[in-house]
Amino acid sequence: MSLRLATFNIENLMSRFDFSGFRNQLKQDRVLRLFEVKTEAEYQRLEEARTIAHTDDTRQMSALAIADCDADILCLQEADNMASLQAFEYNYLFRMVGNGYRQKYLIEGNDSRGIDVAVLMREETRDGQPIECLEVKSHAGLTYADLDIFNDALASNNRPNDRIFKRDCLELDLRIGGRPLTLYVVHFKSMGPARDGMDGRQATMPVREAEAKAVRHIIESRFGRGHTADKMFAICGDMNDYQEKVDILGDRRNGYEFVPREEEQSALDALTADGFVENPMLRRPVLDRWTLFHSRGPQERHLCQLDYIWLSPALARRNEGRVPEIIRGGQPFRTIFPPGQEVERYPRTGWDRPKASDHCPVAMTLDV
Repeated sequence: MSLRLATFNIENLMSRFDFSGFRNQLKQDRVLRLFEVKTEAEYQRLEEARTIAHTDDTRQMSALAIADCDADILCLQEADNMASLQAFEYNYLFRMVGNGYRQKYLIEGNDSRGIDVAVLMREETRDGQPIECLEVKSHAGLTYADLDIFNDALASNNRPNDRIFKRDCLELDLRIGGRPLTLYVVHFKSMGPARDGMDGRQATMPVREAEAKAVRHIIESRFGRGHTADKMFAICGDMNDYQEKVDILGDRRNGYEFVPREEEQSALDALTADGFVENPMLRRPVLDRWTLFHSRGPQERHLCQLDYIWLSPALARRNEGRVPEIIRGGQPFRTIFPPGQEVERYPRTGWDRPKASDHCPVAMTLDV
């Protein structure tokens, strides 16, 4: 009996306009800077038109990427609310996959922009086994003090009673064809710009380390510390960190060189320590594990895996011959692909935008 599981940071599936760019140029879209906009009313009118036109292309591509996942259970990050999720499914996704994802779960989390994690599920797997959701639990309220994990590294920008998860850790108890599976869906703290003399990744790593420790604590509290190896669970989501990356050297004229590099430290080490979970993406070649292209100009470009389906040891053993798939057809043309990995992009994909998302969906067929 197999289950098709996927995770996708759909990137700002929003149901509202953001007009803050009129007063804060850092939040103003680049195309509007080409025009002289004299009043706030004029700015709002232009921003509405720009957003609507851009969003239509983007969401067609997002739906195509999800259709290519062909998942029974889809974990999403950056969904605004249930209304936006339902509107997207009915008006875009339904046209690609039909009436499939009738079960939808989203609980408002902690994100300051209002983006949440969500789960869409079919009523049955592709081979006709029922998918039942027994319980959904949010862990958004957990604080550093609750788990006694506050430390000096967190103290500069956080307080002991602050909430650990910058979005949430959504826990779903499922039964697939009568067999248990527990799913944890997360979206860890983003890296952000450099500050305090450190790059964005290092500056924000203490928060993601705490989030990773909290996820592990939740699972060990559920199943018993030292008793998780034989349990059937998976952790899905955008971790906003990596244990390795592929540096991109060179340029378009002279060609590119792709150099893999392991990281000395990662927030994800808390999850992989002692074999707590396995990253099945390591079954793919080292140059072919990436789910995001990062670029701050020609001097800083790399490919890395930010999107994960972590498997418990028992689930990994049961699926030792299976390999995750990465859906890259929605990537913009500016993404630099290693040789042999090029894919056909979705119609109307742009150099930078429109695109399905800045992230690639990850999908995997699992025996449960």
